Amino acid sequence: MKTVVSFKTINKLAIPATIAGIAEPILSITDTAIVGNIPVDGLESLAAAGIVGSFLSMLIWILGQTRSAISAIISQYLGAGKLENVKTLPAQAIFLNISLSIIVLLSTIFIVEEIFVLLNASGKILEYCISYYSIRVWGFPLTLFVFAVMGIFRGLQNTYYPMLIAIVGAILNIGLDFLLVYGIEGIISPMYLKGAAYASLIAQAIMAIMAFSLLISKTDISLKVQFPLHKELNRLIIMSLNLFIRAIALNVALILAVREATALGDKYIGAHTIAINLWLFSAFFIDGYGAAGNIMGGRLLGAKDIKGLWQLAKKIMIYGGIVSILLMLIGFLFYKPIGHIFSNETAVLKTFYSIFFIVILGLPMNTVAFVFDGVFKGLGEMKYLRNVLLTATFLGFVPTLFLTKYAHWGLHGIWIALTVWMAIRGGALVWKFRRKFRPLILK
Repeated sequence: MKTVVSFKTINKLAIPATIAGIAEPILSITDTAIVGNIPVDGLESLAAAGIVGSFLSMLIWILGQTRSAISAIISQYLGAGKLENVKTLPAQAIFLNISLSIIVLLSTIFIVEEIFVLLNASGKILEYCISYYSIRVWGFPLTLFVFAVMGIFRGLQNTYYPMLIAIVGAILNIGLDFLLVYGIEGIISPMYLKGAAYASLIAQAIMAIMAFSLLISKTDISLKVQFPLHKELNRLIIMSLNLFIRAIALNVALILAVREATALGDKYIGAHTIAINLWLFSAFFIDGYGAAGNIMGGRLLGAKDIKGLWQLAKKIMIYGGIVSILLMLIGFLFYKPIGHIFSNETAVLKTFYSIFFIVILGLPMNTVAFVFDGVFKGLGEMKYLRNVLLTATFLGFVPTLFLTKYAHWGLHGIWIALTVWMAIRGGALVWKFRRKFRPLILK
């Protein structure tokens, strides 16, 4: 069946994918906003939540890359009309991914203090980092399982069920945050930062249960590991390894940014925490169209519909661009109120407002990178994505970061480095796509 590349078909996938995609940053933003307003040690709690959140995001992004690989392979088989030939692959991939996540969990839980000392945490902030991470880390395998199931649904051209999972998780997390962080007088004692950690863990557990139930009841895919190993498992592992290396390069940039902001002082890491959460929120918001490119791109490639693939890239770029412009307008119109959502600390807010305009102005550039990133994942071009991130990080971000540090540009320098990073990513992907597919269209 031919895939129709239209406003309706793209947005039928993109809108639920957007809602599902923003669930994770909403969880982080909720923690940031609620933790930042804790009456006791609010600034230290905010800094700890930011440092731990960045480290956990790194782990999830690195080991969660199987989601994109599963989605790409399933969508390509669907486009070729051979879906039955790939039904034993998801269970094998999920088992492999969860096993790796448990190994990582057990290896980090014993060196928690050393990890956060390396990220420049000290004193009370270090103490809070350790207690917060020691609770939240147990949700790590649950999140990876949910990611893998969402990848399966995406490959089947279904973003509705991932959206349901994400909505329930986000709403539950927000409710539990208020309940456990601040408590209820005479009923539940305030748990402050630990309460935020338990809220996230419980929400992740419920999301995992929902993902399992929907996969079993709504698809023919079994989670029982069957042998022999699927012939595509090797390709999936290679794709995942390329994305694994790519994710390490990506997180080198994000972790270095956190480390440098932490070294500047408490108000700087507090401001950076707010800014990076808003950046991630907008990234996942825009990434809904990247998800549509991922999902439909793989299917169009499987069906060998190159003209449809070219039209898809053009249309999702336009739609994603419109979303980024709307987000820019919201950012400038509500410049001051947005900051007050996350903190009442005058020093933190003043620092945040001084760099927020860089975050806003970078949104259209981010759109190009995120949209084509999704398309390339759907095409299975993981090796090129890996090389682009390595180049952008080590030849773009890192030199810019340390040059601006040498020039004493402070937090401005960190965000200028992140902007250079995104410009290289987006530019390299557009160049490659045009070079590879434009000659085929002109034939």
